[in-house]
Amino acid sequence: MTDFLLIRHGETAWNRELRFQGQLDVPLNDMGLQQAQRLKTRITQALSVWQTQGRVPSRLISSDLVRAQQTAQPVAEALGQTCMLHPGLREQCFGVFEGLRGSDIRAQYPEAWQKWLAFDADEAMEGAESTRVFHARVMATLQDLAKQYAGEHLVVVTHGGVLDMVWRHAQALSLSGPRVCDIPNAGLNQVAWRDGVLHIDMWADAAHLADLPEQPVYSQARLGRVG
Repeated sequence: MTDFLLIRHGETAWNRELRFQGQLDVPLNDMGLQQAQRLKTRITQALSVWQTQGRVPSRLISSDLVRAQQTAQPVAEALGQTCMLHPGLREQCFGVFEGLRGSDIRAQYPEAWQKWLAFDADEAMEGAESTRVFHARVMATLQDLAKQYAGEHLVVVTHGGVLDMVWRHAQALSLSGPRVCDIPNAGLNQVAWRDGVLHIDMWADAAHLADLPEQPVYSQARLGRVG
C-alpha cells in the first residue's frame, strides 16, 4: 500500500478571475501565499500524530508548475525535506483556451466553446489534451509513484484537474460530464493505493483555511448553463 496526501496548489489571480490556467506558469497571489503558510502550520501540527501512527511522510513531490512549487515550499519546510518535481503532475493542457475566461472563449472560439461544454472525454480543443488522455497521464503517474515508493507515505502538490481525475477514477465515474467534487485551493485529500485499487480516505479538508475569505468557485456545470 502507498498513501498519498494530495494537495491542490494555493490560489492564483487567474483562479480568482476564472481563467483557464492549464500548463501556463501562473504564480500564487497574496491569498495563495497565505494559504501555503496555513498548510505549513497544518502539516507541522499533524506531524506529532503521524509519528505516533507511523505515518510520517517520506517524500514530498510536486508538479513542476510554479504555483504548485510555491505551495510545496512551506510544506517542505514543515517536513524538513526537499521537494521532488514531476511533470506528470501538471494540470491538463487546455491549448488555445489557456489564459482566457469563458466569455473570451465564447467570443474568440465559439464553435470550440460549444464542443467543450459537452464535456466529452475524447474531445480536445486545438493544442490541448483530451480528458481521456489527461486521465491516462495522471493515473500512470500515480501508479508509477505507488510502485516506486511502495509502502511509503507521500505528500503530493498538484492541481484541480488532476484531483478531479483521481476522484472520478476512485469513484468509478465517467470521464465525460462536468466536475462534481469539491477541490478547494490548498485543501487536503488523503488517498491510498491498495492492491492496485485507489481508495479515498479523506477529501477536500480545508479546516486550516476556515477563517480566510471565501474561495472562487469554478463550476463546470454552471459554465454549461450560461454557455
